Amino acid sequence: MPALLPGLFSRLTHGVYVIGVADGERHNAFTAAWVMQVSFDPPMLALSINPAHFSYRLLQSGQGFSVNVLSRDRVDLARHFGQPASVDKLAHVGWRRTGTGMPRLDDALAWFDCRVKAALPAGDHIVVTGVVVDGACADEAAEPLNYRDTGALDGSAALYPNQFPDG
Repeated sequence: MPALLPGLFSRLTHGVYVIGVADGERHNAFTAAWVMQVSFDPPMLALSINPAHFSYRLLQSGQGFSVNVLSRDRVDLARHFGQPASVDKLAHVGWRRTGTGMPRLDDALAWFDCRVKAALPAGDHIVVTGVVVDGACADEAAEPLNYRDTGALDGSAALYPNQFPDG
């Protein structure tokens, strides 16, 4: 029996984050689930981003990003920041700039400020690594939002192929 790829991949555990990007006065933020720590020394994070998105151009030109950890009860923020970039998603949300100028959310339970270190093509996305230069945990008791908790919020189930590629 062939594996149903959306169900299979939903077994991977990962959080839901809002990634802030900026270049000067231009800024944006978007929902992402593919974020992870990749180094202790120096502390580094990696994220995966679609290079066709507006935010990727800001990430490239601004050479930084913030990772805003959402609490388990903030699916509304994940939904809000999942909108297209044509909407100013930061207009009605409390936020401030990090030391590198990236947007960080006032309602994040934790945040990281990162300087881009490298980028690597990965299928239909780009994996970007960043050195963590600052960050804080606002609420150590809060539970972070997990991707599985969002249901079909992002519609990603429709993006998986029907079968594994050969070889």
